[in-house]
Amino acid sequence: MLSWKNILVLLCLVHLWGCGYQMVGKETHIPSGLTSIAIPTFANSTLEPGIEIPFTQAFLREFILDRRVNVVDRKEADSILEGVINYFTISSTSYNRSGLVLEYQTTVLMDVTLKKRTGEIIWVEKGVSETQWYRQSSDALGDEANKAVAIQQMGRFVAQRIRNRFFSQF
Repeated sequence: MLSWKNILVLLCLVHLWGCGYQMVGKETHIPSGLTSIAIPTFANSTLEPGIEIPFTQAFLREFILDRRVNVVDRKEADSILEGVINYFTISSTSYNRSGLVLEYQTTVLMDVTLKKRTGEIIWVEKGVSETQWYRQSSDALGDEANKAVAIQQMGRFVAQRIRNRFFSQF
């Protein structure tokens, strides 16, 4: 005869076996043969110096952390993800009663192209845009730091969208 403890253990085991736990989120729809990707430094066609660096870093971070493809050097990659930052602007969006700026809006517009190693274009995303806002600081260094954070956030958000496109919309 089974004791209540044995029945409880048996129920727990049945529950664990039947809970349907499985790894999700690793399915991809990329063409077979694309197992690695290179992400060279993006091109900067704007007047904002260095904006290509946080964007390239954001894309590298997204694909490295995802692990569904290997991020490798251009010479070893099956595919190459290239980006061109075409437009960057900063505009003031809110003011205090004295007319001094309280908040800025930054907007970026870029193109992203995925190519096979052979140069054949797999897909192109033109006009990818992102906007972020940041508060005005009491000093110039604070303003630059706030702007840098806004640029990093834009890079991260665009990189997440493109990574999702890469893995789910072929």
